[in-house]
Amino acid sequence: MEAEEELYAAHKILTDFLSVKKMRQTIEREKILDCIYAYNGHFKPNTIYELMQNDFRVSKATVYNTFETLLECNLIVSHHFLHDRVEYEKTTANATHHHRICTKCGEVQEFSDLKIKRAIKNRTFTTFDTEYSTVYLYGICKKCKKKYRLK
Repeated sequence: MEAEEELYAAHKILTDFLSVKKMRQTIEREKILDCIYAYNGHFKPNTIYELMQNDFRVSKATVYNTFETLLECNLIVSHHFLHDRVEYEKTTANATHHHRICTKCGEVQEFSDLKIKRAIKNRTFTTFDTEYSTVYLYGICKKCKKKYRLK
């Protein structure tokens, strides 16, 4: 799905969600969604807040409240990488991928593995339908191994 189609689909999901929940559709929510879907990679609310300050001023509270709404309608997903570190990423048309997290420096690298994807897809549960999955691998990256002289 191309970026324009992805953004259009995200706006439709948000509009439908707000309508069902009887919430107001605001320009602030739309601009925050635009900023998120223009951003590649993981982000924090402050990342989006700071990016928006040049083009469209919005309060931090509005950004944080909008994140809650976007989580609820599944337009973003939260990742809890290390300790209390929470980052987000957009979900529409986001291919299933996994994360390697260095326990020394905290670097997060995304990767895809067809075998893992197939194993999860082929795993069925009688009382559960899988919508989205990710695997977190914790270890030590190549740079930290070298820096700390680890084998």
